Amino acid sequence: MRGFEPPPGRAGPPPGAVRLFCFPHAGGAASALRPLAQALAGTLDVLVAQYPGRQDRRLEEPLDDIGALADALAAEVAGRIEGPYALFGHSMGAVLAYEVARRLAADREPAALVLSARGAPGPEPGRHDRLRTDDDIVRAVARLGGTTPEVLRDPELREMVMPALRADYRALGAYAWRPGPPLTVPFTLLVGDRDPVVDVEQVERWGGFTTGGTRLHVFDGGHFFLDAHLAEVSGAIVAACRAGHASGAVTARR
Repeated sequence: MRGFEPPPGRAGPPPGAVRLFCFPHAGGAASALRPLAQALAGTLDVLVAQYPGRQDRRLEEPLDDIGALADALAAEVAGRIEGPYALFGHSMGAVLAYEVARRLAADREPAALVLSARGAPGPEPGRHDRLRTDDDIVRAVARLGGTTPEVLRDPELREMVMPALRADYRALGAYAWRPGPPLTVPFTLLVGDRDPVVDVEQVERWGGFTTGGTRLHVFDGGHFFLDAHLAEVSGAIVAACRAGHASGAVTARR
């Protein structure tokens, strides 16, 4: 897990703040969530997962199985829980946040689960996750807009990011939800209204995975809408962490 210093002139979180564990998207490193972590720094104690095979863990072999990655992350989160905590995940990170919450539920559920840009899972892998070749992956990443075109066009830069992308998409392409009891934690759901691979209806289906109620926020944007709406996104996360939500579905459009 990685922490980021607050921006200059801003204080860190107050004593006793909720600790928020964050999980990046497929191919993403901890730094991808730096802007969000810094936006939340004065309110929440934010830690961001660094998956194997990227940045300071680039010499480690990436994990290509969601279950194995969730097991490792759950163990790391469990060792860092000192008080109230919450989980946030974007895209693939939302799957991991959910699976980590399932693994920790028997001992201590999070105060909130915030799932961004990901539809609820089913008994079969999602069709957008079943990518067979590097070219398929590159086209998918370009469509989502999560990596600059220059990186994808440059052979050397492309090969630097491909091992993590291959592993992550192998993991997603094999992931299928295993039946189990619903969580009781409230879910906050975030989605862009022009996301090319996730629609609002798919996101709303997360409501069947918890008895704690859901709150849905629909943002103007595509798959990577977070940085364009930092104030609104961070506000939704803070509200979820502080108070949870009443039972029942609520939708907010921005």
